[in-house]
Amino acid sequence: MTARSTPEQTLELAAFVPFRLNRLADGVSQHLAVIYRKRFGLDIPQWRVMATVGSKHGCTAQYIAASTRMHKSRVSRAIGELEARALIERASSGEDRRQRQVHLSRSGRRMYSELVPLALEREAALLACLGPERLAGFMVGVETLERFLELED
Repeated sequence: MTARSTPEQTLELAAFVPFRLNRLADGVSQHLAVIYRKRFGLDIPQWRVMATVGSKHGCTAQYIAASTRMHKSRVSRAIGELEARALIERASSGEDRRQRQVHLSRSGRRMYSELVPLALEREAALLACLGPERLAGFMVGVETLERFLELED
């Protein structure tokens, strides 16, 4: 080894935080998907569109893509599938005719009102394994990382 060379660095993927966070996020999504896949026939992108549109009482596809960090083609496909199932409707915006607002239809609102309590219950059950003190610390950590990465809404 010369004065300039350094020992070869290694990376243990299972201990690498970005990998662990990605694996955790996927596991949490799959844990929650049990509810909306079996009972409501929604996949993850469709669920994210329904949740975003329902909480905002209507928004644009661009907003959905930005807030969920899904690619616009996935958002567009999910919107099309939900529209085909008559769960959402699209209408031109009064301000900009090129912008189309996405709203839950009557049956979409009915599904959303059934789905939200189940999702929140599933979230509470998942987070209960942390206990109050760990949960508080976890939430501070998540918020700190989101701020650092400028992921806040």
